[in-house]
Amino acid sequence: MEKLSTSTVIKVTREAVHCDVEDEVVILSMKDGVYYGLNPVGAFIWNQIQEPKRVDEICDLIMGEFDVGREECEADLMELLNELQEKNLIEIEESF
Repeated sequence: MEKLSTSTVIKVTREAVHCDVEDEVVILSMKDGVYYGLNPVGAFIWNQIQEPKRVDEICDLIMGEFDVGREECEADLMELLNELQEKNLIEIEESF
């Protein structure tokens, strides 16, 4: 598993389908057949990474939408992205 940094470019894998349920997201992993749920902040992030984005860009978008500082945003975002990576729900692209 690749280590993520703020310059890592990520996107949702094609092996996951999702649907919005109110302000949350439910994701089905086609690889293992398991459903995963994301709260409103996680849903916001999931919707942002439908197209490839750098981690620092995602953090900027979160800070524009929610009342959170850079340090907390990066720490929480990295934690979520690592979980999504462990579950094979995101892909890493070449950093630029």
